Amino acid sequence: MPHKLLIALQQLHRAKWTQAAEGNKPSEMTLMLCIARNICSAKQGLKVSEISRLLGLTPPTVTQLINSLEAKGMVVRQADANDRRAVRVSLTEQGGKAAERAKEHRTATLNKLVDFLGEEDSNKLAELLLKVQAFAQEHRLEIERLPMNGDDEG
Repeated sequence: MPHKLLIALQQLHRAKWTQAAEGNKPSEMTLMLCIARNICSAKQGLKVSEISRLLGLTPPTVTQLINSLEAKGMVVRQADANDRRAVRVSLTEQGGKAAERAKEHRTATLNKLVDFLGEEDSNKLAELLLKVQAFAQEHRLEIERLPMNGDDEG
């Protein structure tokens, strides 16, 4: 059974669920979706530390993504109104539109998956994936660091 799980994880990993959109890397789209989703609670934008916490990425990684997106005109940095040492990041109009299109694409893809699996199997899959995530968190595993090249016969 562990071998079957490994094969399934390998195939899922190779499926490349995320894709570059509009010239942006999947990680950049994830960051823009994070800002879009959380902008209501932080109208001024989000601090790098907040984005880092929400995405589970290091602040230097988030800063690199922000630099790239800023160069493309997708995000803008501005000084925090209450703390001049802090910088807030928000989406530009162009970034907001790209994030909305990415959200619509994600929703359409997930709807197709639900249609393919059926509602009952979709619910089972969601429950199982949440259990896998809880297991990984409990055992401090990072699924992405599991051997995925087929060298292990488990």
